Amino acid sequence: MATTAAAMGVAVAGTPWRARANEHFATLEAMEASVQLAPEGYPTTDIWGYGGTSPGTLIRVAQGGRVQRRFVNSLPQPSAIHWHGLRSDNAMDGVPGLTQDAVAPGGSFDYDFVAPDAGTYWYHSHNRSTEQVARGLHGVLIVEEPDTPDVDRDEVLVLDDWLLDPETVQLATPIDAPHSRSHGGRIGNLVLTNGTFDQTLDVQQNQRLRLRLVNAANARIFSLDLIGLEGWTLALDGMPLDAPEAIGGAIVLGPGQRADLIVDVVAEAGAPAYLTRAERGGSQPQATFAVTGQASRARRGLPDALPPNPNDTVDPSSDVAQLAFNMEGGAMGGLRRATFEGEAMAFRDLAQANQFWSFNGTVGMTDTPFASFDRGQTARLSILNDTAFPHAMHLHGMHFREVLAGNALGPWRDTLLMDGGERRDIAFVANNPGKWLFHCHMLSHAASGMMTWMEVA
Repeated sequence: MATTAAAMGVAVAGTPWRARANEHFATLEAMEASVQLAPEGYPTTDIWGYGGTSPGTLIRVAQGGRVQRRFVNSLPQPSAIHWHGLRSDNAMDGVPGLTQDAVAPGGSFDYDFVAPDAGTYWYHSHNRSTEQVARGLHGVLIVEEPDTPDVDRDEVLVLDDWLLDPETVQLATPIDAPHSRSHGGRIGNLVLTNGTFDQTLDVQQNQRLRLRLVNAANARIFSLDLIGLEGWTLALDGMPLDAPEAIGGAIVLGPGQRADLIVDVVAEAGAPAYLTRAERGGSQPQATFAVTGQASRARRGLPDALPPNPNDTVDPSSDVAQLAFNMEGGAMGGLRRATFEGEAMAFRDLAQANQFWSFNGTVGMTDTPFASFDRGQTARLSILNDTAFPHAMHLHGMHFREVLAGNALGPWRDTLLMDGGERRDIAFVANNPGKWLFHCHMLSHAASGMMTWMEVA
């Protein structure tokens, strides 16, 4: 991309006046560390983490408050932080080459923006993301409602997987192999919750919990079920639903997606209670809830809906910019020729360049935007997944709604999970000025062509 942070008026790493002006900012340092990922008895694993852990430092701010963090890069590679799902100022979105320069090793950058929407969000590296997120560079950002729900506990559960060498328990290499790029992405062999192999929470019967689920994996899709717990979904991707929806089946989260649940512990003391994930041939515990007693004799009633976040009304039927958005490529895909860096190339040549996917016949980022919108304009994207694999499409800077039959609208989201062969429509109001990324959150796919950008004037 020809666009640079300097050209956009963004202060880059090491700019002296920023450093002097914001000495009060808390530090968020990306660093190398060694942690116990595998079960006890195995060696520790070398990771990269914010604050030396993965997940990294948990950040909580009040709705309407400011997120103010000095990012310090103590890694051997340049890096930057994207605040996933936050409608931040464009200069704070953390995309090297589009909104800022990558922060060099030893450098720093001050992130400072208002958090307008309450909910569950997360942050992660957006430079060499396939590798840096796989090494552990992610954390959770909670924006708290002015009036919190009536729950006994608020628990964050970060779901992740790591692809480790079974002999050394270090990251399996190459981290970004061509097979991962051209197939389903980098899928791990060690599945963790909150960086722990056996996440266990002590609970009591009839306690009411708010569970904030975050899928931080590079490519794994989690299909989750409750055992000994019953409840409701209150928000998806941080955005509240109009009313609580009873959980009657699997909770499916693609990479980058989140869900806020309110659940009651219905299991008796000593009985099993789990959050489980589907695996081939059955299911496995993702988190264990050890029921040790009884909090009350009866359950509470239906919870109230969360207060809605401020957002423009989407009307997909009038005066909209309608765009076709076709995903092609990958193993067993339909990509034969595509444009890559301004040159038409055959699939064989693209594969040699480790590029396997395209949007509308174009592979990867371009110097001009995929689409440009006037501020306040409504956009409708008709997305076709003309590939053999699922993709989790993430829009930076704005939220969208899926357009259903009869122009009914689905819930607000920032990441859309699509199966191979599906066609889905989304609509959003282009209300946040700047240059915004749109990409697959199977991070190997984004690195190998499934990434573009849009501009809001």
